[in-house]
Amino acid sequence: VNELGYTKADYEGSISTLCAGCGHDSISGAIVMACHELSIEPHKIAKLSGIGCSSKAPTYFLGKSHGFNSVHGRMPSVVTGAAMANRNLLYLGVSGDGDTASIGMGQFAHVARRNLNMVYIVMNNGCYGLTKGQVAPTTPTGDKTKSTFWGNPEPSVDPCELAISTGATWVARGFSGDMKNLTEMITDGLSHNGFSFLNVMSPCVTWRGDDQF
Repeated sequence: VNELGYTKADYEGSISTLCAGCGHDSISGAIVMACHELSIEPHKIAKLSGIGCSSKAPTYFLGKSHGFNSVHGRMPSVVTGAAMANRNLLYLGVSGDGDTASIGMGQFAHVARRNLNMVYIVMNNGCYGLTKGQVAPTTPTGDKTKSTFWGNPEPSVDPCELAISTGATWVARGFSGDMKNLTEMITDGLSHNGFSFLNVMSPCVTWRGDDQF
């Protein structure tokens, strides 16, 4: 148990329905461990997401916390509204690389610019995994996908560079396969007063190859 008497099970959620071996589940596990280590009361956390594989993940952690699944790319607006209504909650937003760097890029830029007090985690699998592996904004140039079988001709977007250029006050990049460092990064992000951005490289085990990143 932690300082408040909660076990790790108190921070878990439903059983995952993501693909076996998906790195997103490791990220969910790291969130559970970070919140447990920080002794945060589950009911004082609000978790929000958009659309995509990553946005299913909040179902699998913090089952006793407030939660809201928003429209594709619009999670930052919902978090902003919630924070205006209740500043006493800790806001944790989970998004994907397509959700953040494509349809939601404008919203992401402004929530970073405003330095909203929240943790924004991108589960970056480098493709649109929920719709069978099409090319995404973060897909490396030259990589083959279901929609670019000849190789991606476009330069990729770096979410960390985007976050820094728009004024994020805490930026980090992690890997879903390194639970120890990932948990430490999430712990630091949760402890930061302001906008915390974490881009987690989480290779898609179903639709991408070993050379993804």
